[in-house]
Amino acid sequence: MPPPESPRRADTAAASRPGASSVRRVAVIGGGPGGLYAAALLKRLDPDREVTVFERNAPDDTFGFGVVLSDETLGGIEHADPEVYRALSREFVRWDDIDIVHRGRTHTSGGHGFAALGRRRLLEVLHERCAALGVDLRFRTEAPPADELAAGHDLVVAADGVHSTTRRARPEVFGPVLTEHRNRYIWLAADFAFDAFRFEIAETPYGVMQLHGYPYAADASTVIVEMREEVWRAAGFDTRDPAASTARCAAFFAQALGGRPLRGNRSSWLTFRTVTNSRWSHGNTVLIGDAAHTAHFSIGSGTKLAVEDALALAACVGEQPDVPTALAAYEAERRPVVASTQRAAAASLRWFEEVAGYVDQPPRRFAFNLLTRSRRVTHDNLRLRDPAFTAAVEEEFGCPPGTPPMFTPLRLRGLELRNRIVVSPMDVYSAVDGLPGDFHLVHLGARALGGAGLVMTEMVCVSPEGRITPGCTGLWNDEQALAWRRITEFVHTRAPGAAIGVQLGHSGRKGSTKLMWEGIDQPLESGNWPLTAASPLPYHPGVSQVPAELDRAGLDTVREQFVSAALRAAAGGFDLLELHCAHGYLLSGFLSPLTNHRTDAYGGSLENRLIFPLEVFDAVREVWPAERPMTVRISATDWAEGGTGAADSVEIARAFAEHGADAVDVSTGQVVPDERPEFGRSYQTPYADRIRNSVGVPVVAVGAISSWDDVNSLLLAGRADLCALARPHLYDPHWTLHAAAEQGYTGPGAPWPLPYGAGSRPPPTGRTDEPGPRLTLRR
Repeated sequence: MPPPESPRRADTAAASRPGASSVRRVAVIGGGPGGLYAAALLKRLDPDREVTVFERNAPDDTFGFGVVLSDETLGGIEHADPEVYRALSREFVRWDDIDIVHRGRTHTSGGHGFAALGRRRLLEVLHERCAALGVDLRFRTEAPPADELAAGHDLVVAADGVHSTTRRARPEVFGPVLTEHRNRYIWLAADFAFDAFRFEIAETPYGVMQLHGYPYAADASTVIVEMREEVWRAAGFDTRDPAASTARCAAFFAQALGGRPLRGNRSSWLTFRTVTNSRWSHGNTVLIGDAAHTAHFSIGSGTKLAVEDALALAACVGEQPDVPTALAAYEAERRPVVASTQRAAAASLRWFEEVAGYVDQPPRRFAFNLLTRSRRVTHDNLRLRDPAFTAAVEEEFGCPPGTPPMFTPLRLRGLELRNRIVVSPMDVYSAVDGLPGDFHLVHLGARALGGAGLVMTEMVCVSPEGRITPGCTGLWNDEQALAWRRITEFVHTRAPGAAIGVQLGHSGRKGSTKLMWEGIDQPLESGNWPLTAASPLPYHPGVSQVPAELDRAGLDTVREQFVSAALRAAAGGFDLLELHCAHGYLLSGFLSPLTNHRTDAYGGSLENRLIFPLEVFDAVREVWPAERPMTVRISATDWAEGGTGAADSVEIARAFAEHGADAVDVSTGQVVPDERPEFGRSYQTPYADRIRNSVGVPVVAVGAISSWDDVNSLLLAGRADLCALARPHLYDPHWTLHAAAEQGYTGPGAPWPLPYGAGSRPPPTGRTDEPGPRLTLRR
């Protein structure tokens, strides 16, 4: 995997700094890897320090079997405590390959690099190191409450795991959020060593099950069996004791195990619990490891994070002048790293929850999808690790030799897009009376010249009262249509091969507001126009205008406004039309239960809430030229309790696809102001992925996709058919051409405009005439 943020390396020189002398007595609650390693480091940094570990279990009691550590974590251990590193290195089992077994075929990807050892042996090494350093190890001893320990110690390290009593005792301080997920899993072991990290999918009469297996000794492997709750119940695991469950798991995966049995270690079926906390410390008490945060086992990060927490905590205690400052520095350092890991883990967790939706993918695509599920492994670094495997995936996808996935064409009805890049609709609020002007010509024309396969307009409003702001463009009169024609002709004549699409929409309750940079979603101070919506609910209660609920006549009027705008768009030369049913605007307002409180035929159930948006879609599709594609943009989740969710979005997409949508542009949110989006890299793509693989309709993925590597990865994994990028195209109008140059691609998917041909290679960035070394002397 690509190296994440490097772990902190505790420096023994820190013992002479002010912070080290301020911490004389340390209590550690919990004798797992994180707690033991924190104790060892804190003692090693100051041998005179009194460090006590309280562990309720016996020294040889442990749960689970093997532990995987990354090279980065091992590097931190080596720097901080060479003795521990040498002891661990003697025990490690190392391997490079990942095997994915799917429908009887095994696909192997190499070059990954793993190291594992038994959890019991890891604890023994840490016990020995703590004892050698003089740490007071108190086994079979329940720790006193953290508050009691805090009164008699300078520092209390709560390493008491996912069920942390320290955290539970002070929820008002730590602000824990615990989220249980949908899969059941069980930790088991096999008495032989897999020769690779093995993922095996079993399609049983009860549903899909998966095995995660890896060696941790020359004669032993960890085996985790996982499945959805409903599959677990259907297979009868809910009525079986642990021994019977273990035997049944071995039967389902008999081929992977070569007929060998599995064994448990106080093993039971679990549901994974994601733990987050708003704070990690209180006074002189600090949470580390699973007490502070958890990350799904499918990316192997639990022990890794705990050990890295220990490294960072010890370093901060040594560097900072007092305990409060040290704990603040520790949290500031670790929280971004943990958040990044938790996002990756959440993506991996969701992938395995939804694996049944992927099993029909072509075999190599399935394998690639699994490998890139967390977004930490990407097309580009996988190509470096295992060129042959990646080339086979590209061939299955249909990439001509030397062609990155993003530069393969895609046909929607009569329109063939030369590549998979879309310039996402971006409101630029620069129109006067709805007329697009020179700014729009330059804005859209530059991005068409920049190589994108499809350039989308901003939301073009179907009526004056359907504008978001006074600066929005429109298509409610012929003068506007003529102005748009000027832009489409420029794209077609000066950027041959580029397509241009129009997005039609109506602001609904989010209209009559200031320009974005003057106050987003804030009502105009003067010159307001009346608003209409599905229901009379203001966007910002007490601030925004209360819209009028559309009656039958109003519904008919709006529908005809969309039809008239579509006719003008067709005459204006647009290649594709997108109906905007997202982001809380008028049609989106009908879809969400948070904004549609109607009691007539257009409200209530999702089926009813779909009626008017589908009426508009059908009416527009009827007048839009048959050979030109029509898409729809939706908000796949409202990011708010009681709103549209992922399952709803699948049914919404299915309904539009059944009515003739050629693709679904999958965005999220912006429906209610109190939303709580889960921002992160490519954070909306799981929704596009689910729709594509559930409905079978082409999808446009959008949202924090910023690199060509991400685009290639999403396409090859079958999570998207097109990728829409907004901010990257604001930063660089020639983003697509530059992506081609950086990948060494010069084919038909990214032709440079003839006047720009001389710039088709990256310019030199520094001196290249200095002679390189001619001789290396050996020491």
